[in-house]
Amino acid sequence: MNHSLVLASTSPRRKELLELVNIPFVIRKQDVDESVIQTDNPALRAEQLSLHKAKHVPFIDSSEVILTADTVVAFEGNIYGKPNHHEEAYEMLSRLSGNVHDVYTGVTIRSQEKVVSFVEKTMVEFWPLTEGEIHAYIATKDVYDKAGAYGIQSQGAALVKKINGDYYNVVGLPISRVVRELRKFNINAVQEE
Repeated sequence: MNHSLVLASTSPRRKELLELVNIPFVIRKQDVDESVIQTDNPALRAEQLSLHKAKHVPFIDSSEVILTADTVVAFEGNIYGKPNHHEEAYEMLSRLSGNVHDVYTGVTIRSQEKVVSFVEKTMVEFWPLTEGEIHAYIATKDVYDKAGAYGIQSQGAALVKKINGDYYNVVGLPISRVVRELRKFNINAVQEE
């Protein structure tokens, strides 16, 4: 049976990554209460959030496979989600400045027959940042819809000294691992003619 992929996310970055590897999909928005996940373990939080999201997306037909993901940034025992305002973004970026932090993305792939869930971790090191650099970056407004208040794929790239792990995981979806897991659900990239 041919399966169809449903990306249950409004993240433009996750959409772009699936398009990059030529996997056809449709987007189905879901709204869930993320506050029900209470763990302080960042890897577990990312995975539980992706599972929680996947459980709240209904199947419209039996051929569907649902993909959900959640990315969190962790540093010194703190989990950084998306900042709500300038001061929160400034505080996050100030703490990450000159340090190595971890980015975890939890991914869940769900069909009516099975569920696969995993977490990918990437270590990211920031350059030491001046107060002016932080304020200038926040002024770009690039900070507000991203865990940890930065986008490695956009102007936030200038903050990053080096990474250890999957770059695309930091963007929001460890796409090479996702491709391999989707094959187990009979979802493959479309070959261009």
